[in-house]
Amino acid sequence: QLQLVESGGGLVQPGGSLRLTCAASGFTLDYYAIGWFRQAPGKEREGVSCISASGHTTSYADSVKGRFTISRDKAKNTVYLQMSSLKPEDTAVYYCATSCVIVRSISWGQGTQVIVST
Repeated sequence: QLQLVESGGGLVQPGGSLRLTCAASGFTLDYYAIGWFRQAPGKEREGVSCISASGHTTSYADSVKGRFTISRDKAKNTVYLQMSSLKPEDTAVYYCATSCVIVRSISWGQGTQVIVST
């Protein structure tokens, strides 16, 4: 089973920045598009951003365009989500997956909590 581990979350003030990391355990990410998703309290999980296997194509939810940047480092077998100009509405648990869309077959990890608050 493909296992991804998210990290880098925390408490940050509005306007601040965080960098989330998605690391693979036991397999290479090179051949997979990777998506970042988030789930806020009381809300459904939603897609945030996606990067193609090559790294040449990225996409973002409208709510994060211009503030978040997804990237991948193949040497480190890692995908990042750089989040800037954070807003309270970005508060959520963030997950990564080997998919750009939510499908039933995804085995979600524990995610990493992001709290944007004063």
